[in-house]
Amino acid sequence: MEQQPERREGRSFPERKGQKRKLEEGAAAVEDRQISAVTTDGGQALLSEVAAQVSVLNSAFSWQESDRAAAKRATQVLAELAKNEDLVNVIVDGGAVPALMTHLQAPPYNDGDLAEKPYEHEVEKGSAFALGLLAIKPEYQKLIVDKGALPHLVNLLKRNKDGSSSRAVNSVIRRAADAITNLAHENSSIKTRVRVEGGIPPLVELLEFSDSKVQRAAAGALRTLAFKNDDNKNQIVECNALPTLILMLGSEDAAIHYEAVGVIGNLVHSSPHIKKEVLAAGALQPVIGLLSSCCPESQREAALLLGQFASTDSDCKVHIVQRGAVRPLIEMLQSPDVQLKEMSAFALGRLAQDAHNQAGIAHSGGLGPLLKLLDSRNGSLQHNAAFALYGLADNEDNVSDFIRVGGIQKLQDGEFIVQATKDCVSKTLKRLEEKIHGRVLRHLLYLMRISEKSIQRRVALALAHLCSPEDQRTIFIDDNGLELLLGLLGSLNTKQQLDGAAALYKLANKSMALSPVDAAPPSPTQRVYLGEQYVNNATLSDVTFLVEGRTFYAHRICLLASSDAFRAMFDGGYREKDARDIEIPNIKWEVFELMMRFIYTGSVDITNEISKDLLRAADQYLLEGLKRLCEYTIAQDITLESIGDMYELSEAFHAMSLRQACILFILEHFDKLSSMPWQNELVQRTIPEIREYFCRALTKSTTNLQSLRL
Repeated sequence: MEQQPERREGRSFPERKGQKRKLEEGAAAVEDRQISAVTTDGGQALLSEVAAQVSVLNSAFSWQESDRAAAKRATQVLAELAKNEDLVNVIVDGGAVPALMTHLQAPPYNDGDLAEKPYEHEVEKGSAFALGLLAIKPEYQKLIVDKGALPHLVNLLKRNKDGSSSRAVNSVIRRAADAITNLAHENSSIKTRVRVEGGIPPLVELLEFSDSKVQRAAAGALRTLAFKNDDNKNQIVECNALPTLILMLGSEDAAIHYEAVGVIGNLVHSSPHIKKEVLAAGALQPVIGLLSSCCPESQREAALLLGQFASTDSDCKVHIVQRGAVRPLIEMLQSPDVQLKEMSAFALGRLAQDAHNQAGIAHSGGLGPLLKLLDSRNGSLQHNAAFALYGLADNEDNVSDFIRVGGIQKLQDGEFIVQATKDCVSKTLKRLEEKIHGRVLRHLLYLMRISEKSIQRRVALALAHLCSPEDQRTIFIDDNGLELLLGLLGSLNTKQQLDGAAALYKLANKSMALSPVDAAPPSPTQRVYLGEQYVNNATLSDVTFLVEGRTFYAHRICLLASSDAFRAMFDGGYREKDARDIEIPNIKWEVFELMMRFIYTGSVDITNEISKDLLRAADQYLLEGLKRLCEYTIAQDITLESIGDMYELSEAFHAMSLRQACILFILEHFDKLSSMPWQNELVQRTIPEIREYFCRALTKSTTNLQSLRL
């Protein structure tokens, strides 16, 4: 039911995007204009420019000042061009990779060279920068590595080992770390090759470098190398990176603590033993502190990391809450940043699976924002919120809060994107339903009596959906919950009407499940069915009816046993008492024949075409069983267009079963009926009947339940 967000490998911090970073030592303005002209002039100019710079690099590998200056400019030009990803293919095809590779190392030093080394570190920096930009395209990562880039880049990471410290040294180390990041990005084999080439120890050492940009670049590389590579993770930890990374979490530099929390997150991902080491090293409080960072990226990573900390360790869940993580996580739920909301919901979801935390999260105001996230059109965000709510629903102290803030309606009305979320919401509603008893129910009934009207209605709506059948009479008859639902049905607010109708329909279904459909009431006289063979049979007939000029043979004993109407006709003071031939006006032959067939056999097949006329006859002659059969047949044909006429028909002939069917149809299809111009008038007419129906049904269902228990 839970979906864990994917961790990020790296390259996501806005200030770290190498392809967007400007050259610190830009070429002269005229050279910038020349490069701009090349990129806009067309293919041939670009090819010529790339070829020219590659030629310079291939011929300028020496310590002569002119060669070094030319090589420096060439690496800068190629890097500037490589910032445009559309040009990368042309640069690689022009042979730039081997040319740049040559300049990742210093040229050999001959005896005749000058003592000073012109542009020391700067040509190597430019080459590393350009290669890192080319590696943005995954298809060139292996090419660059196969040409032998990694050993040279690892050596560049160690440029400070000779004791020199300058801006140039810092820059070349940073560019080398960035290049490793881009080369290894989403490439498992290259991550492994970086470790094999010895790249991890110097990167870990650089976490303590004096230059913050170098620290950030080293952490970015380690973050990428640690992603889904267990051997790399283990070596990073073995190199004692954790203490420094944890210190970096408290840095005032947002870029540094963002990369540090990213490294730690990738280290603990799917590695329980490293997670324990990270916690033992004291990472928990600094990570919680990042929830209040001004850097949304760090907040997001910290929330995700806390969710990972809380995944299996119940004690850790409690410690996270005790150390103040809940309120900032709840504040993050209301951020405009979708990813920030997603990660905070994920963390709260993990924390909410612990019984000790559930009431605290709700009490701190977590319910409302989580419920609001159910409206999101982002599937992951919606699911994380649903999972957190599922956890909170496990605590009965939260049930009344769920209902008070309208949570039940949110869960029921939500449009959920993925099936897993739908399943999670269904289980949440089931959890809440299981808790509607005892003190929880007493509290809700108290709220339904003394709260403001809106809360009372929410309680009544929720209880209609969630209460157990044995409590229905107490809630809706004794404690007036039915009147609250009927008040919603009579509201001028369409949404309130829809909610009221849905709740009443749910309540009706629950009561019908325990209250069998009423059969026709028993006749005051024992029925006698003569059988099919005597229908309109002159044999032993002692009375005939004239219907539409045709004769129908009947038998008084059968008619006397069928209904009070015929008993009155033959035993009372009516003129038909002694008549041999009785004329029946205003009834069709087919209708009369079917009515008599029911009297003689106790059953009859009724078509839609004749059902209404037969209902009228059954009502006239007090044939309750036939009347019920007619009502059932008519009820099967109720439509949105005919419901008004059907209800009037039920009133005209006091057809209780048909009226009940009309009421249930109105409640079930209320949303579609709401578009009909006469709907509101019909609803207002039916409210007294709906009240009577529920008073009867809920009383009966409770009585039936009690008798079943006895």
